[in-house]
Amino acid sequence: MPEEVTIRSARPGELPELSTLLDLLFEIEQDFKPDTARQVAGLKLMLDSPLAELLVAELGGRPVGLCGLQLLVSTAQGAYSCHVEDLVLAPECRGRGIGRLLLEAAAEWAHRRGATRMQLNCDDKNLPAMKFYESLGWRKTHLFNYFKLDF
Repeated sequence: MPEEVTIRSARPGELPELSTLLDLLFEIEQDFKPDTARQVAGLKLMLDSPLAELLVAELGGRPVGLCGLQLLVSTAQGAYSCHVEDLVLAPECRGRGIGRLLLEAAAEWAHRRGATRMQLNCDDKNLPAMKFYESLGWRKTHLFNYFKLDF
């Protein structure tokens, strides 16, 4: 019998372990570099925010996936929208439906808080991720240019 995946909220004591999942994500993204101290600080900010959530996929008693969410105000929607900040799975867990479970739990969390839309950014070279999102009904928008200003 295959192990059952549990989707749950992150716990404060596991933030360093969760940051190792972010390392996997940042290794494939062109604009970010792994930095454990910053990643743990960012995860703690999300954990402490009433407008954010960190969902963990647990398999065999260990975190194998992470989905970070943030509520934002959408003037276009006149309501909250939910931004998926990070979605990452351990390589050995990809293609097993765990990412879908995380995004379903994310949508439920967002909907319960009044969000009427979800959005995410994806590295333009991450073709498997784009194919995955599209397979779940997500669609590309015309807002494809993403700019940032670091302080």
